Amino acid sequence: MRRFSGVFFVLYKILILRRCHISFTELRINSQIRAKEVRVIDETGASLGVFPVQEAVKLADSKGTDLIEMSPNANPPVCKLTNYGKYKYEQMKKDKVARKKQHVVVVKEIQVRPNIDPHDLSIKLNHAQEFLAKEFKVKFVIRFRGRELEYKEKHGPELINKISNYLAPFGEVENGIQREERLFIFIMAPKKQKQA
Repeated sequence: MRRFSGVFFVLYKILILRRCHISFTELRINSQIRAKEVRVIDETGASLGVFPVQEAVKLADSKGTDLIEMSPNANPPVCKLTNYGKYKYEQMKKDKVARKKQHVVVVKEIQVRPNIDPHDLSIKLNHAQEFLAKEFKVKFVIRFRGRELEYKEKHGPELINKISNYLAPFGEVENGIQREERLFIFIMAPKKQKQA
């Protein structure tokens, strides 16, 4: 079987799905519609009225379009007369534009121990500074083990203050500090840019 590329491959899949009466999407078309009666609208959005499904499918065939069930939960379900391949192509384009516009929040995690060497801490803080400059959030996890747990209330806040003071020009602590049995967790978010 010959492979198609891009839009032609999608249209080919749609034709196969239409022939097999199998739909992987929630939209039903033509003979897949199960309701007895449907409200039919044309391509411009004008209502044509309520028809039995067989009549609506015949109407779609006579106009050379497909009958697509747009809102199956309505009473009666709303169906639109339009070309299914063209409709799917336009939906794919809309989804692609929406994905481009969405902003993904990236959270980087840095784990720190209370008895960390100052040089190691400065390296981790420099990494955090780079992440904040790239508009990423940084999650700090301070982990206590063994004898360190006895001094958790003393060393934990000291280390948190040291970290937050160092990164204050680049970010701020978000939602406070979570205290768990062996962990202190806090998230630093980048400072919002002032718009002129």
